[in-house]
Amino acid sequence: MNKYILITGSTDGIGKLTALKLAKEGHYVYVHGRSEAKINAVVSEIKEASNNMNVKGLVADFSDLNAVKELAEQLNKEVPQLDVLINNAGIYKTKDTFAKNGLDYRIVVNYVAPYILTERISSLLEKGNNTRIVNLSSAAQSTVQKDVLTGDATVNSNESYAQSKLALTMWSFRFAEKHPTITTIAVNPGSLLNTKMANEAYGQHWSPAEKGVDILYDLALSKIYNNNSGHYYDNDKGSFSKAHPDAYSQEKINSLLYFTEKIIK
Repeated sequence: MNKYILITGSTDGIGKLTALKLAKEGHYVYVHGRSEAKINAVVSEIKEASNNMNVKGLVADFSDLNAVKELAEQLNKEVPQLDVLINNAGIYKTKDTFAKNGLDYRIVVNYVAPYILTERISSLLEKGNNTRIVNLSSAAQSTVQKDVLTGDATVNSNESYAQSKLALTMWSFRFAEKHPTITTIAVNPGSLLNTKMANEAYGQHWSPAEKGVDILYDLALSKIYNNNSGHYYDNDKGSFSKAHPDAYSQEKINSLLYFTEKIIK
């Protein structure tokens, strides 16, 4: 059965390669990016390579939370259901410390944007068939500092990236609790894969991008993960594993979501 699948941040890297793999199987694939020109080029490329005309582009700058809200509204109007959401969009290296709203750039793009998008299209996901949400976490996870979350303090790029990825993981576990009919899994797709992000940030890679593509594909579609909602998969280990201890603290998750809602409002 063909599925309706949205992959954020899919104009390059493992997002693009996963979109291509899914398109080749005939699924309805929504490709997302922040540049309309790049989206149009990637959609054309995937259509040609997959011989699948059911590939569509979506444009939204995830550093702009209003644009994320507009994207959610567009999806709710135009898409009949969503069976798979892969929250892949992410950023590590950026020339700007803060996004337009004064929040840390990595916190906004890697955590707050996917939080808003997913929560606002939850009804679409509820309509899906064996719905999966795959949230791209990282091996890098660090305790979320309230002042960093709210834009009142700055830390280095390594630290804010790690905090954003832990925040995404903590929220993933709570979303899984709130939506028992949706399988929600956080995943470290692999450390230093051969992608633009890793090469720009570290000037090297440890593993091919396909390692990340394969686990995203499996987590999105394979029936063996039906009972793994609310868990963290570490692709460096090739198995489910324990995330940062904070991800299992209801008190810390409650605090995170309280301040997240405050900054959104």
